[in-house]
This record gives sequence, structure tokens and C-alpha cells, in this order.
Amino acid sequence: MAAENPVGSLQEEATCSICLEYFTAPVTLECGHNFCQACISQYWEVPDTVASCPQCRKIVQQRHLQPNRQLANVVEIAKRLSLQAAKGAGGDGVCGEHQEALKLFCEEDQTPICVVCDRSKAHRAHTVVPIEEAAQEYKGKIQAHLKTLREEREKLLGLKGKRERKSLEYLKQTQTERQKMASEFRQLRQFLKEQERLLLARLEKLEEEIVRIQNDSVSELSAQISRLSELIGEIEEKCQKPASEFLQDVRSTLNRCEKGKFQPPEEISSSLKGQVSSFSQKTIALSKTLSKFKVSDKLNEKLTLGKPRRHTANVTLDPDTAHPRLILSEGGRSVRWEEIEQNLPDGPERFDTAPCVLGCEGFTSGRHCWEVEVGDGQYWAVGVARGSVSRKGGIRFSPEGGIWAVGRCGDQFQALTSPVTLLPLSWAPHRIRVCLDCDQGQVTFIDAGAEAPIFTFPPGSIPGERIRPWLGTWDDRSPLRLFP
Repeated sequence: MAAENPVGSLQEEATCSICLEYFTAPVTLECGHNFCQACISQYWEVPDTVASCPQCRKIVQQRHLQPNRQLANVVEIAKRLSLQAAKGAGGDGVCGEHQEALKLFCEEDQTPICVVCDRSKAHRAHTVVPIEEAAQEYKGKIQAHLKTLREEREKLLGLKGKRERKSLEYLKQTQTERQKMASEFRQLRQFLKEQERLLLARLEKLEEEIVRIQNDSVSELSAQISRLSELIGEIEEKCQKPASEFLQDVRSTLNRCEKGKFQPPEEISSSLKGQVSSFSQKTIALSKTLSKFKVSDKLNEKLTLGKPRRHTANVTLDPDTAHPRLILSEGGRSVRWEEIEQNLPDGPERFDTAPCVLGCEGFTSGRHCWEVEVGDGQYWAVGVARGSVSRKGGIRFSPEGGIWAVGRCGDQFQALTSPVTLLPLSWAPHRIRVCLDCDQGQVTFIDAGAEAPIFTFPPGSIPGERIRPWLGTWDDRSPLRLFP
């Protein structure tokens, strides 16, 4: 059991049981219990209240209150001991410099002070208020902030719940599509199995018929060959005889020769040929049936969790922004580099040092895609740029300079970050798809031929302002051509 705290016990004995504060002008009742004079008087002033002790409920015959001066002295001692205990513990309620209670608050220094500090030069000219009043004021301010923070938390909780419900909805959609797809493929497997059984049975019968016709044909041909061989032998033997004997019954010999001509056996009928051809048609029909089971665009859209479909942008190049060494085709669909600069007006929109050009189109919202044919060129870059990108002097080919792009420098493929990110591609893309998502603030580069990702600038990388297509080429063997 912990040792009793003497100071705490003394504080309890010096406390009025009605107001729970130190006794003020303590008085003693006949029963021996003590109360503040004001507290007991106010207690007995309640109508229909019998004069009794609030603590033991003993009825007091006479309302005679005896002042207790000894208890008043004990109360003062208890107060001093409590203050000393607070000082000894280094509590926040005592001034560290003057050892006085901190009853005031300095508005300028934003710190609690004692009455001695208030009279000192350090705080004499400052605005000072009672510490409880200051606590109430600042508690009100903090409560206001607390209310705002709670409101923000409620908003976030609402958003979290909305996202969770939306995710659950998407998961239900994918589960439904999973069941539909499983059902469709079960039907497809059943259909294919039945078709396989029927077609194999028909093929087997067709093969038997072909073999029968082949065997009959071979037998007939063998018999004809045997008869012809016998007739040839007889005629050769007759030709060796004398003329008088040879001419005997010569008409009969001629008739036998004419009758011995080759008679072709039965061929495979056109009906059997049609049956063989029909199997090719069946194969084509099966291919068409299989194509029906491809995932539909609607299902693809659902499986992308409701993301908006991208808009294919019809991009053209802006001749007013092109560097003097870049030659644009008529219609602004392609660009190539020339060694000799053109004599062009140096307007504020034109790049004067970097051989690059902007697209005419600008985007502020939505998803937009276009493709750039880079071919076998080795010095090029494609991407997007801010509409306000710097055009004059040295520019930074990085997001810090307002450009988000990928490119090729010799044998190296790069993402134009700061510093440059080398892309470990095992192939050389010939056609690059640029996918700009203004709402998410990101841009993705894809090899349009292999449908393989190249690089993505993450969400939030691109600021919410007008974004334009951007191309650059540094070599006459690296022309670029735009596709929608």
C-alpha cells in the first residue's frame, strides 16, 4: 500500500464539503463538523429546509455557529504547504524566477507570468490579463480550429466512404463480368467440343468413301492392265507369224485391239469434292464464331474501372513556334531538320536556340492521345510542354523547364527528367503514342507498334494549365511525322 501523502491529507481536512474549496471563515456545528460560514448559511436559506448538518444529517436545535479560528489557521498553513510542494516539484503553476503563483498571462510574450513579473521592466508595458481569462480566450480559438479540423476529418471520412463504395461497385461489376465471361467460355468450349465430334465423324465417313473409291479404282485399273498385257502378248506373237497365217482372222484381231482401249475407272465424284470444300467453310465459320467471344469495347470500358475514354487528338504543328532550322510540311503534319537556317521572323513564339516546335492545339482538361512516327532516327524527342514554355535562349529539357518528353540520343533512349533517366529498352520503337491526362496531371509514352509502355510521368507532374504537343529533332536523318 502506498504511503499516505501528509500534504494531501491536510488539504482534505482544510476543504469545505459544500464548496470543495479551502475553508473561508470556518464555523463549527453542534455535531462537530466544519463548513464555510457563507456555505452553511446559504444551505439553510433554502425554503422548507430543516436546520441540519449537510454531512451527517443531524438536526441542529439552535442555528448558532461557532467560529473556528484554529481551523482558519490550519487552512492558511495548508495553503502555504501546497504552494511549497508545487515549488519543490517545479510545477507549471509557480514562477521559476520569483517563486510566485502564475496568475497572469502576457499577450506579447505569449507566456504565463506572476504578479512580480508583471511589475518588472520586462512586462511593464505589455498587455497582461488574468491567466484564466487568457485560457478561456485561447481555448475558444483552439476550439474553433478544432471544429474546422473535425469538419475536414468528416469530409475525408465521407470521401473515404465514397471511394470505398465506388471500389466495391467496380468490384461487383468485375465479378459480374467474370461470371459472364466464364459462362460464355463454357458455352464456347461446349460448342467447339460438339463441333469437333460432328466434324471428325463426318471426316471419318468421307475418308472411308475416298478409300473405297480408291481401292475400286486400283482394282479396275489392275484388271485392265492385265487384260491389255495379255492382248499385247497375243498380238506380238501373231505379228511374228508368216503373212499367210498372220492374215488369217485379221479382222477379229483388229476388233479386239479396238475393244482393248483403256477405260478410265470411276473418279472421286464432285459431291465428295464439295464435302471436302465444305470443311474449309466450316473452319471459316468457326473462326467467325470465335471472334464473337472477344472482349467487347463495353466490357473493356468496365474493366478500366470507369475511366473516361481517351480522345484521339488531331495534332498539327505551329509554324510560328518552329526553330529556323526546322522545315514543316504543308499542313503541319511532319518536321525535318536542315543544316541551313531559314530566314524567318523572330517572333516571341519562335524557339531561337533549341530545334523544336509546338503543336497548334492546347489542352486543359480530359485525356488526349496522338502518335509520332520516329522511324530509325537517332536524335529526336517527343512529348508535351507548357503553353508558356520558354522559347528564347537556353531552355531546360525537363519538367522544371516546362517539358515532359522522351527521346533518343544515338543508341540511348531517355526520359527527359532532371537528371536524365536512361530507358533500358531492348527494342527501338518506330512509332510512339503520347497519352496526356490533364485531369490527373500525367503523361504516358507507349510503343504504338508493340503496345508496350515506355515511360510515364506520374500523376500530379503536369500543372493545371494549357499543355501543347512538343517535338524536337537534331539530325537531318531524324524526321518526325504526326498521326491522330
